[in-house]
Amino acid sequence: MIRLEELLFPSTADVAVLSVDVDIEIVRVDAQCTAAGATCPGCGAWSIRVHRSYLRFPGDVPSAGRSVVLRLRGRRFRCEISVCPRRTFVGKSPA
Repeated sequence: MIRLEELLFPSTADVAVLSVDVDIEIVRVDAQCTAAGATCPGCGAWSIRVHRSYLRFPGDVPSAGRSVVLRLRGRRFRCEISVCPRRTFVGKSPA
């Protein structure tokens, strides 16, 4: 049986669907990135230190006549390498 995460985000395993609300006019999907960490694009160091999270609303598309709103919570990580020019960076986004 296919999981909702696999249906909505087929190219990544690092997303968890938190809730799906359906009413007569709209489908709302709340999801969040779950990767343990990310690689700094400035120096290549691995970081698990989360700086903050943020919301993204990837392109909404209709489904069966209803509006679909996808609310995805991503995270920014902090690079712990003192000489790295990047202090914070966004973890890999689901494609």
